[in-house]
Amino acid sequence: MPRYYFDVYDGQKLFRDEEGGVFDDRAAMRAEAMKVLPDIARDGIPQDGDRQSFTVRVRNERNLTIYTGTILFSGLWLDDSANTEQKVY
Repeated sequence: MPRYYFDVYDGQKLFRDEEGGVFDDRAAMRAEAMKVLPDIARDGIPQDGDRQSFTVRVRNERNLTIYTGTILFSGLWLDDSANTEQKVY
C-alpha cells in the first residue's frame, strides 16, 4: 500500500509531514485530507483574526504533490458596535 505525506500550510508557515500514512487507495487518502482540514482549522484560527486559510498538500512516496485541499475561515462583523465603544452624550 502506498504511503502519503500531509503537509499543512497556514498562510505563514509550512508544517511538513515526515511520517506520512498508509492508505488503501487515492480515494482513502483524499478522504483523510478532507477529514483533517476542519480539525486543523478548528484549532488554528487565531482569536484576534477573521480571515485564515489552511491548505493540505499531499505528497506521494516520490515526493510529488498529488492532491491539495484548502479550507477558509472568513468572519465579518455586520454592525459597528463591535468596532467602536458606545458614546454617551
